[in-house]
Amino acid sequence: MAPGLLAVDLGLRTGLALFGRDGRLIWYRSRNYGSRARLRKAAFSVLNEAKSVNVVALEGGGDIAIPWFSEIDRRGLKVIQCKAEHWRGELLLSRQQRRGADAKKYADTLARRIIDWSGCKKPTSLRHDAAEAICIGLWAVRRLGWLEEYPDGIGRRAHASVKHL
Repeated sequence: MAPGLLAVDLGLRTGLALFGRDGRLIWYRSRNYGSRARLRKAAFSVLNEAKSVNVVALEGGGDIAIPWFSEIDRRGLKVIQCKAEHWRGELLLSRQQRRGADAKKYADTLARRIIDWSGCKKPTSLRHDAAEAICIGLWAVRRLGWLEEYPDGIGRRAHASVKHL
């Protein structure tokens, strides 16, 4: 398998999304680690599960990011760290990000479009942390140049026509 990118929405409840070198989503999930102790062990096991990853995109920082940075460094992987404003600014319109609840709602819609475009199994439910990890991942693969442009129906231009979701 070609090298890929793992997108992580950091938190005790963590969103994860694995992307292939072609920029398409391979899998996505949400994990509730429940405690900082379990979260510390998560980076090791998640990166083992993701196998062929050579880039990790992290949204967030602070104490929760330390175990991820340690494991990323130990494995010699490239890291892209961002804040929500970075990917939201590129993928969502200003009016869609004014309130956190609005941004999460639009991220869910965007993530479902990315899932469809990638040919992944549609979710019965999609937690906001997994949806945001999917959005972070697409933003990161575009930033790396793995995609020349966002797929049709995805990105700020596509959202301009979406009034109510």
